[in-house]
Amino acid sequence: MVVKKSRKLGWQVLFRENFILEFNELDSFTTYYLHCYMLIHLHPDNPQPRSIKIIVDCLLNGGVIIYPTDTIYGLGCDILEHRAVERIIQIKKLHPSKATLSFICYNLSDLSRYSKSISTPLFRILKNHLPGPYTFILPASKQVPKMLKSKKDTIGLRIPDNTIARTIVRELSHPILSTSLPGEKVEEYTDPELIHENFGNLVDIVVDGGIGNTVPSTVIDLTSGKPVLIRMGLGEWPDN
Repeated sequence: MVVKKSRKLGWQVLFRENFILEFNELDSFTTYYLHCYMLIHLHPDNPQPRSIKIIVDCLLNGGVIIYPTDTIYGLGCDILEHRAVERIIQIKKLHPSKATLSFICYNLSDLSRYSKSISTPLFRILKNHLPGPYTFILPASKQVPKMLKSKKDTIGLRIPDNTIARTIVRELSHPILSTSLPGEKVEEYTDPELIHENFGNLVDIVVDGGIGNTVPSTVIDLTSGKPVLIRMGLGEWPDN
């Protein structure tokens, strides 16, 4: 376990197995966050607010989490925490310029904030398919941190049909970064207990929202003005 000082958090957490202890510090300038590679169990349809707060505060302090989506489990962090983004790139063993990263957004308003304006027909496509198991590649707006843009100045944006993921984003008030877990064994991506066993030492929190899917999202490129299928995944898409 590693103890870190933090001025952002107003509580201290002690997590052992399924036991969580919270208390307030008398001295607001000396608050400690006990980092212990948490496995937090959440109800998939009605996630507990107290646990969501722990996750959000972890993200605000540069934490990295593994969390459920409507497809496979994702590796994520606050998009505004550069050190956390760098941690994810290191975990994935990627070169920053070649990293394939996307955002998890709460709703279409987030999409319009982090992407440049798109045509009405393309907006209808987004509205008809989201929330859902799709990643849409769009031209990145100025709101997207430079280190997260691709060489083509684009960004992948998602609104998963998953209450836990969207609740985290809503309470955080901005998107979280999303990428797949390291490794190639499909079974390690589905069972949260196995995920915690295999990857828990690389992240701060593993969020258990039940057994995940084994199929990633369908990726659609909208940057050319018409949809182009990049990867067929869980989301249905016509062949032509």
